[in-house]
Amino acid sequence: MRGLPLALAFGLAPLLLALGCTPAPTPEPPTAPPAPPTGEPAATGEQPGAPEAALPGAAPAGKPCGALDCQLFDDPREALAVVLAEGPQVLAVGEAHAQRGAEVASSTHRFTEQLLPLLADRASDLVIELMIADGKCGEAEKKTSDAQKPVVEKQAENNQNEFVALGNASKARGVQPHVLRPSCDDYQAVAAAGPDGVPRMLEMIARLTDDLVGRILARNAKENRERMVLAYGGAMHNDVAPREGREPWSFGPSLRERTGGHYVELDIFVPEFIKESDTWRAFPWYPHYDRATMGDRTVLFRTGEGAYTLIFPLTKR
Repeated sequence: MRGLPLALAFGLAPLLLALGCTPAPTPEPPTAPPAPPTGEPAATGEQPGAPEAALPGAAPAGKPCGALDCQLFDDPREALAVVLAEGPQVLAVGEAHAQRGAEVASSTHRFTEQLLPLLADRASDLVIELMIADGKCGEAEKKTSDAQKPVVEKQAENNQNEFVALGNASKARGVQPHVLRPSCDDYQAVAAAGPDGVPRMLEMIARLTDDLVGRILARNAKENRERMVLAYGGAMHNDVAPREGREPWSFGPSLRERTGGHYVELDIFVPEFIKESDTWRAFPWYPHYDRATMGDRTVLFRTGEGAYTLIFPLTKR
């Protein structure tokens, strides 16, 4: 999974044209009113509602299953509890976007329904890899959208809606959602890059996410809020140790430095989406995952310092 093909598979944010919306430093998800135009991310405070509590006690031990600290669990939430035991200040979740023709629930849907409830009482904010355009940047916005077409046309049509649903579910549980708002200069840089527009966009996504998460961390520190920040997007931008040549596309190293090492990368994958291809074979866990013997359980690999991969169980038919 080297070079651009990987990025195309796992790293492009949906671009939602929200004409008429007012830009704000801390935007709400597309279906919610804009946030106040303040210079810093807005204070989130506690929201009404009763988020589900985290699993009590120490992280459960899974059944050992081989290399990379492989563990098997009956429930994805038990695997997530192991990750949370590291005490991340930033938990960056990466996925493989569902492709057209997918017949099972996506990673986004599973995260929203199964894992978000476990995070709700631990996190203050969620930064979603969803770009919002307000129409003020004209032709540059259109060219940016056009640059993504060869990629997003292969993805499931519902992907963008599921990102929006994740934002709404997050807000309902008291975790403030945020989306990415590129500037006109950002759009112009992508448009001017011509055939290199996709790599330039990948750099932009990483930079905007790094900046927004950094501002939220600063606000939390100023307010003595001991809550972690969540990021959700494609599995590549969150890499703790990006592969050679892909360093500009990942915010992982920067945020790990910002947090003094309290940054955790968590990739989550649907087993039905995993194929026998170079894209998937490049993952370090790939040769150690056997769908035939592991597919009925949740599998957790520790792929490096501060880096995990969670593979959901096969969908029961």
